[in-house]
Order: sequence, then C-alpha cells, then structure tokens
Amino acid sequence: MFFHSRLLPLLVRRNRHYYSTKLTHTNPSTGEAKMVSVADKNITRREARAIGYILLPPETYNLLEKNELHTAKGNVLGVAQIAGIQAAKQTSQLIPLCHPLLLDKIDVNLRLASDRVECESIVRCQGKTGVEMEALTATNIALLTIYDMCKASSKKMVIGGIRVVEKSGGKSGSWKWSL
Repeated sequence: MFFHSRLLPLLVRRNRHYYSTKLTHTNPSTGEAKMVSVADKNITRREARAIGYILLPPETYNLLEKNELHTAKGNVLGVAQIAGIQAAKQTSQLIPLCHPLLLDKIDVNLRLASDRVECESIVRCQGKTGVEMEALTATNIALLTIYDMCKASSKKMVIGGIRVVEKSGGKSGSWKWSL
C-alpha cells in the first residue's frame, strides 16, 4: 500500500503531465507569496484521498490491538479520528494561502495493520478549489494524535508515507497515484 522512497523519482517522471511548470503561490518576478485567485473558477464537486501510517513498536501495537490503550485523553483511535476531522476543517487556519472551504464530507479511517496504524482520509466539497490540503492535514493530525497518545508506552514510532493518492474535480480533472 505504501511506496518506497526510491520509487519517487520514477513516479514523478511517470506522472509529469500532472505538474505545472510554475509555482502558483509565488510571484514569478519577485518570488513573493500570493494567494491564488479562484474568482473565475467553476464550482465543481471536489474530492481528495490521502493516506499515511505510523509504525509502532510491538508493545505499543499490542496494547492498541487488545484495545487496552485507553489514556486519560480517551480511546486512542477514536480520539485520533476526531482530531483528523477537526484538522481538515481548520486547514486554512494552519496553512498560509489555503482558501477556507465549506466541506461536505470528511472521513478519517484508521486501521491496525501488522506493525502500524494506517490512516486514510477522504474529503469532499462543492467548490472552486481542491481539497487535497484538507485530506493531507486530516491524515497528518490523526497520526500525530496517535503518537501523542501512545508516547507514554514508547517514543519509538515513525510517521510516514503521507501523500495524496487520488483527487477528482476541477479543471485538471481526476488523478490517481499509480505505479
């Protein structure tokens, strides 16, 4: 499900037609930051799916698997799911130049998988700009919440593989991560 870092240059070359030859959030002459205008864009259904994982040491994984890791803050996976949902709604407050969006759907799904917790976040709206940043933010914050709530058991956790794997809507249409 997750990619190896040595594959990234191959994937970038293979999917090159999806990338712009310029940075849209900077002035090409001065390099200064600018907010992209969406005034002339059409309102379309936008959806993005992001994934990531947190590797856990065996003792921490076993506590989660047995559902024995209930901290003073609550059930780890339940709290992480809520944190991811809240984070998606706050993306424009966290990331400069990100447009505030009225989101129709936010799903944050967490599942135990051998030595890790995998996270998949799906975000949707009817809008003039995409929801990739919201899906990425939901995934990141859900995984960070797991780290926060499990760190008493062990600090030997690694968060990784965070990326957008699918998006649809807008002028550029649909895109899916493919190897």
